[in-house]
Amino acid sequence: MAEQLAAKKSEIGEGEAHRVVVDGVEVLLCNVGGEIYAVEDICTHDGGALDQGELDGARIVCPRHGATFDVRTGEALTLPAVMPLPKYAVRVDGDDIYVTL
Repeated sequence: MAEQLAAKKSEIGEGEAHRVVVDGVEVLLCNVGGEIYAVEDICTHDGGALDQGELDGARIVCPRHGATFDVRTGEALTLPAVMPLPKYAVRVDGDDIYVTL
């Protein structure tokens, strides 16, 4: 699939997460140390939205049951989640953030 413009980097402060919809897919853009990462915005444990959770460094915490994921890799770090989040390629060009699903 071709990359698509998803957001402006200036909209996502360092340490913040921002939900966008790219081609019908809910994507969570996370600013970790000035780098932007993109993962699916749906907890693999029970389908809850991760954008309501807390981004702590590179870890996003699901607000429903406390599962944590590494937004850089999608890896599930704690139970009750065991499956990783889908991770998407990101390209930043100036202030534009492009995501490839």
